[in-house]
Amino acid sequence: MTRRIRDVMSPATVAVEPMTTVARAARLMREEDVGDVLVTYDCDLFGVLTDRDIVLRGVADGRDPDATTVGAVCTPPPVVTLGPDDTTDRAAELMRRHAVRRLPVVEHGGVPVGVVSLGDLAAADDPHSALADISRTAPDP
Repeated sequence: MTRRIRDVMSPATVAVEPMTTVARAARLMREEDVGDVLVTYDCDLFGVLTDRDIVLRGVADGRDPDATTVGAVCTPPPVVTLGPDDTTDRAAELMRRHAVRRLPVVEHGGVPVGVVSLGDLAAADDPHSALADISRTAPDP
């Protein structure tokens, strides 16, 4: 069943500026229990930093997380986004085409208002699916 993104997205986004250190962003991810943060500058979306970005573009490249900025390792512009009135079908199609698991949701001129994940789509499509169950499970301490 197709739904609007506003009905399935996570509205509480965590954001950092491009000059934030990777170490600070990683601590914030842990504190907020999220796998990504939006990278914003003056309320505009600059990029997306995922836990995978930290590992592949930071740690694996031998970068110092206390000296490396998120702007240097995040997914750079242009970032694939959705609007709140887009559909879950559109989100799934964009995730498939761009091989991503999360999409920022933006309004009016690129202001971020949420994030929709593959788990959000799975839960919306079939609340009893294995992926929906995993997405609802509390993380390990």
